[in-house]
This record gives sequence, structure tokens and C-alpha cells, in this order.
Amino acid sequence: MISLKKYTAEAIGTFALVFCGTGAIIINQESGGAVTHVGIAITFGLIVSAMIYALGDISGAHLNPAVTIAFWIAKKFPAKEIIPYIVSQVAGGLLASMMLRFLFPANQLLGATMPAGTEMQSFVLELILTFILMFVIIHVASGSKEKGMFAGLAIGSVVLLEAMFAGPICGASMNPARSLAPAFISGHTEHLWIYLTAPVIGAAAGVGIWKFLR
Repeated sequence: MISLKKYTAEAIGTFALVFCGTGAIIINQESGGAVTHVGIAITFGLIVSAMIYALGDISGAHLNPAVTIAFWIAKKFPAKEIIPYIVSQVAGGLLASMMLRFLFPANQLLGATMPAGTEMQSFVLELILTFILMFVIIHVASGSKEKGMFAGLAIGSVVLLEAMFAGPICGASMNPARSLAPAFISGHTEHLWIYLTAPVIGAAAGVGIWKFLR
């Protein structure tokens, strides 16, 4: 029962992340730029913060397969939970993209992450962005209780910051589930490999440096 609650929380949290974040991208396109790039970045940061505070005590609010894998590498997450967590995250993301497809059937990309430059440029950017994000996550999640109280604010701020400056080039996904859902539902999977691999490598590197510093 406890595990089911965790998986449900991960699905709900990832649904909210994809629905609000990619929803902001879609609505910005549909409204002729009313949300703005800054508004999209703020939306991603705020929804991540909100879900961490809402669901952190239930599932840890990973909302991201790369984060789940990185916590396992850090020996802070059991191996048997990896697949159920990732399945829950992907399911939540897919449900969100399906809902957005229903609401905005004419939208082509549904907020899918696409490189504005070369694939290698976006791959390196996504790797570094996720490295920084995981480096912050592992520190605030593994510190004192006082530090943990600010985890949502710290992590949401990093997401907002990175989406703000890197979003126009690589999409600043940092999350395989966030990228997989709109790509799969929209049928635009041509660059998906970047967003499935780079965040996992970057998150693993973030944990590696954390271990070194400890």
C-alpha cells in the first residue's frame, strides 16, 4: 500500500509538471506569446517547487527518471523501486500530454523539446544543466532538516534559472519523462535520444562529484 502511494504520487507530480510546463509552452504559442519565455521558465520552476512541497513526504518527489537513477547511484534509493518509479513518471507525463493533445489538437509539437542548434550542442547543454540540478538536489535532500525545508525553493529555482537561459537553445528539459511524453504523443521523436541520455549522464555525474566532495 505504501509503495502504491509512492507510485501514485510520482505519477501525479510528473503529470502536473508536464501539464503545466509544456502547457505553458503550448498556450504561449496559441496566444501569440502571451506567456513569454520568462513566463514559461517561471511556470516550470514553480510547478517543480509546488510538487516537491506537496509530495516530497510521500515519494521524495523525484518526478524525473534521471533523478531516480542518480539517487540509486548515491545509494539513497533501492534498486527494486527504480522501474516502478520510472514507469509511474512516464505514465504521468504521457497522461498530461494526452490531455494537452485533447485540449489543443492543432498544436504540432505539444511542447516537445527540440534543439535550436546542433544535436551535440543541446546534448552537452542538457548534460551540464542536469549535472547542476542534481548537484543541488543531492545536497539539499541529504542535508539537515532546515536545509530540507528549503529543498523545494532551491530545486525550483535551479529549474527556473536553467530554463530561463538555456531553454531557447536546448529546451532545458533535464528530465527524460518530460521530453518523452510530448515527443511520443506528438510523433516528433527525431531528437528524443538527446533528452533520454544526456540528463541521466549529467545526473550521475552530479552524484559522482557530490561523493567526491563528501
